[in-house]
Amino acid sequence: MKASAKKPALLAGGNPQIAKADGDGPVQAYIAAMPGWKSDLGRRLDAIIVRTVPGVCKAVKWNSPFYGVEGQGWFLSFHCFTKFVKVAFFRGASLRPVPPGESKQKEVRYLDIHENDRLDEKLVTSWIRQAASIPGWDGRASA
Repeated sequence: MKASAKKPALLAGGNPQIAKADGDGPVQAYIAAMPGWKSDLGRRLDAIIVRTVPGVCKAVKWNSPFYGVEGQGWFLSFHCFTKFVKVAFFRGASLRPVPPGESKQKEVRYLDIHENDRLDEKLVTSWIRQAASIPGWDGRASA
């Protein structure tokens, strides 16, 4: 039995292995390959971001979808772990209220979403709107 299209490999925690590339196509391939309930969450997050930030730039980097604003850098990414999806706000310490998850990098804040969590869409939309309005991360290593 031969599959017509090879499914992406799933890395640790069920994170899809998608080649680094710019655009909506690679992001949609990542979301489609997210296992189980995580794929529905990925589609929901993507829809909220697209609705909140018209013209948002998308890419897959480091096996995660990234979202940004042209000329301002990346403001958000998400990543699959075994029991949750981790949403990273690259300048999250500047958001109000501050997202709950701390990082080793003082500007980054996280939101971990588990299978049975109720997503506060109004709050997430507010964070996305705020994050997209400030200079984001340019992808280069911090000094």
